[in-house]
Amino acid sequence: MEGLLYTVIVGLVAGWLAGQVMKGSGFGIIVDIILGILGGVVGAWVFGLLGLHAGGLIGRIVVSFVGAVILVWIVHQVKKK
Repeated sequence: MEGLLYTVIVGLVAGWLAGQVMKGSGFGIIVDIILGILGGVVGAWVFGLLGLHAGGLIGRIVVSFVGAVILVWIVHQVKKK
């Protein structure tokens, strides 16, 4: 149960940060959490391709943030069309 709570907190922070950086107010708390959690997966994949690995809370937030920024950018591109 602690792992799930940890994942949600990291996802929330990363999703919110990505929403702020990508010039928007985010998509709402639920979507920000989802983008942050999915961003963790995307970020881990991208960092893995680059041979980088992050540990600890800050490292996981950074990885999730990078992935969430990528996902928010993709969502913005899709919404434009």
